[in-house]
Amino acid sequence: MLSLSRAIERRLFSSAEAASTAAVRTAQNPLEEFFEVERSTEEGKPPPHYGRSWKASELRLKSWDDLQKLWYVLLKEKNMLMTQRQMLHSENMRFPNPERISKVKKSMCRIKHVLTERAIAEPDPRRSSEMKRMINAL
Repeated sequence: MLSLSRAIERRLFSSAEAASTAAVRTAQNPLEEFFEVERSTEEGKPPPHYGRSWKASELRLKSWDDLQKLWYVLLKEKNMLMTQRQMLHSENMRFPNPERISKVKKSMCRIKHVLTERAIAEPDPRRSSEMKRMINAL
């Protein structure tokens, strides 16, 4: 049981590390990752379009590791958006595209739901309870 929890912890932390290194942009100051890169809209170009939230049916096709990596990418995105929103709020400015936060939160909830489905479907009760503990820690 102890080795199973260690294996799950290793997998969790290695996924977090992989997700953090998978970021496209590299910041000289680590705090810069909490702020979005400026996207100037040139004349004649529409404002940037942001994607939709992940559907549960799409997430069910992903592996356990991929879902954990995606979780940490979304967590980083959520932290960046919340920081940006708070900064703009303190300057009495409007946060552009507030629906982005709800899309990220919805995707994160769906990831937890899919992982919980897998934990419930696990035939081994010990492994199932370990999976549930790990999911609740997310």
